[in-house]
Amino acid sequence: MDHLSLVLQHLSQIELILLLPLAVLAGMVIGAIPGLTSTMAVGVLLPFTLFLDPLVGVLILVGIGKGSLFGGSISAILMNVPGTPAAACTVLDGYPLARNGQAGRAIECALWGSFIGDMLSVVALVLVAGWLAKFGQQFGPKEFFALILLSLMVIAALSQDSLPRGICGGLFGILLGTVGLDLVNATPRFTFGSLELTDGIPFLPLLIGLFALPDIIEHYMSKVQDLKAQPIDRSRFSKADFRLTLPTILKGSTVGIVMGAIPGIGATASTFVAYAEAKRSAPDRDQFGKGALSGVAAAESANSGTKAATLIPLLALGVPGDVITAILLGAFYFHGLAPGPLLFQNDLPFIHAMYIALFCAGFFILLWGYLLKRWMTPIASVPRDMLYPPIMLLCIVGAYALSNSMFAVYTMFLFGIMGVLLRRLRIPAPTILIGFVLSSLLEDNLRRALLISRGDVLDLFSGPLALTLHAATVIIVVTVAWRALRRSRVGKVGSPVAQE
Repeated sequence: MDHLSLVLQHLSQIELILLLPLAVLAGMVIGAIPGLTSTMAVGVLLPFTLFLDPLVGVLILVGIGKGSLFGGSISAILMNVPGTPAAACTVLDGYPLARNGQAGRAIECALWGSFIGDMLSVVALVLVAGWLAKFGQQFGPKEFFALILLSLMVIAALSQDSLPRGICGGLFGILLGTVGLDLVNATPRFTFGSLELTDGIPFLPLLIGLFALPDIIEHYMSKVQDLKAQPIDRSRFSKADFRLTLPTILKGSTVGIVMGAIPGIGATASTFVAYAEAKRSAPDRDQFGKGALSGVAAAESANSGTKAATLIPLLALGVPGDVITAILLGAFYFHGLAPGPLLFQNDLPFIHAMYIALFCAGFFILLWGYLLKRWMTPIASVPRDMLYPPIMLLCIVGAYALSNSMFAVYTMFLFGIMGVLLRRLRIPAPTILIGFVLSSLLEDNLRRALLISRGDVLDLFSGPLALTLHAATVIIVVTVAWRALRRSRVGKVGSPVAQE
């Protein structure tokens, strides 16, 4: 009874009741506007959630992420521009439907695919996370070191086509994480005599700089014209359409859940896999690329199916599944919580309250989707010149508010400029952020493992769990490198020079 009363106490907070539906709505609007990303929104709003209850603060960020995944389909269908990378496949069939006067039908199909995918993803989180946390209790320092190393390698391998660039991004993030006082001896590292750096590089300015400012800077550098959206018509997603697409939605949700639970894969990759499977097996597969409802359903169910699934490794093992969960990991730490097996032991009411709130957030997606259907065209057409100035102001206020120091603001702008340069070099910013977040965990577990083994490095590779994780890391590196080598050979053979 005490457990139930604590769960209800978490859920009855007036801030949660008011702010969670608004967070889902904000995520949908942000996802619908090309040029705004959920990562940008979560990074900008994170400082303002730190003054709330931990459950409320974390769920606001999750709600924004959930809403943005459906919101990305709005601009994909109405403007032929995916609002999020995960909506890239939605464009292929959603926009042809809109051009044929069936935008309303396509939007509702995306809405139901997102809703069902999200619900099934939360069910998977509830069923798997607790079991995985119990399994995680068997992990010692060397197993956690191997797991973090594996996660970094997966993320580096899948962030871009170039594995070396992904690895460089992760290593750079780890290097940034070592700035400040040594974890054991309190020796200054890479501070260059700066008192502000003794506590390390501040997380929020780095986050905002890498993920919010580059979009703003590049918009004003490129001066891209805003696009006009197709109008919403009166076409509806009928019961027959639902029966036609339901098997595809279930398949896409399953793909999203499985791939979302693997650290580093995320929504974009799962969407392409689900779309390819639907193109092979859907009843209307002959219409793919011309306006197939199953194409929209597969893409949207898969990307929404990953959302709660990415929380599985985060909550159970403390390892982020994608860039949003890496930000959530930072939010947990700011609130004095450490995701992992101990969280399930020490604060189970918090976990169960989160599960219930995640189910509620899924219903808010469905509710807002129908209520805002007629307003989607003007929302998607909002000029970015009107949005970026207030976003920039929020970035500055958020960076300054945490420490009341201009040093944080200067750091934010420095990483903003660095973010633009990284894009030019095609080094993925998510690998830097995840490497930065996991740096202290990687170093701490490595040191503990070496202390236990009295400096024996070979002991890191002993034991079945650690050995399996290291073997998986090697397999991933070899596989990605081999595929890259084959692509380069094919490119050379097919090039005009080679043909001559």
